Amino acid sequence: MNVGIIGTGNMGTIITESFIESTAVPPSNLYLTNRTRSKAEELKDIYPDVSIEKCAEDVVAKTDLIFICIKPLDIHPLLSKLSPLLKPEQCIVSITSPLSVNQLEQMVNCNVARAIPSITNRALSGVSLLTFGENCSNDYQTYLSELFQKISLPVLIEDKVTRVASDIVSCGPAFFSFLLQRFIDSAVQETEISPEQATELASGMIIGMGKLLEKGVFTLPTLQDKVCVKGGVTGEGIKVLEAEIGQMFNHLFQATHEKYYEDIREVNEQFEYSKDHK
Repeated sequence: MNVGIIGTGNMGTIITESFIESTAVPPSNLYLTNRTRSKAEELKDIYPDVSIEKCAEDVVAKTDLIFICIKPLDIHPLLSKLSPLLKPEQCIVSITSPLSVNQLEQMVNCNVARAIPSITNRALSGVSLLTFGENCSNDYQTYLSELFQKISLPVLIEDKVTRVASDIVSCGPAFFSFLLQRFIDSAVQETEISPEQATELASGMIIGMGKLLEKGVFTLPTLQDKVCVKGGVTGEGIKVLEAEIGQMFNHLFQATHEKYYEDIREVNEQFEYSKDHK
């Protein structure tokens, strides 16, 4: 199957690299385009067999499955332009959360899905989030599930949990890398350890913890219980976390959802304007 990727920014690039390096999609079956052509050409320098197309219309003409990897407010204008060119047997996949599969189905007469990847997919690990349109064929549902299984653990989600699931899977690496960096910075400030050694130790710790969870050796609660000996040093540290974290993560989810609903309002305005001016 020929696969198109419209937009080779951060996530478009990660999807491209992951599909190729997992052998999920042969490079010769990939057709890329980007508004700034040089960014797409950078991928061709690494993977010479991929095809770089002049525009999105050319990608649609040559592919079956098309990933839309652009900003939410750019999707409606793009699909308005592509809609007459899309065939019923093709499939459009959006990777952005504010557009629902129902909205996408209103715009195009073909199969529709949403796939929200994570930067962790670049290491062929982590989770990706899938939502299928009402009219998405079983063949495309199977193909997309198998495709993402080669680079991640694909999880089906409903629209109502899209934002929080994205916060955990897609934004989570940024949130927790921020916390880990603060953990490292504080270790350096409070002791004589060097930034380099603290970074090495913390990175090794987080990788090892991930492997324990991956292998099912411990769950998150049992892992904490095993390390936190009653009356020990770890317990004193946990007391500080309990006292000082407070509602921090509640506020985090409140902030991301506020931005999410703002994006949804702007996207909905595009759809309403389009409907009123038909």
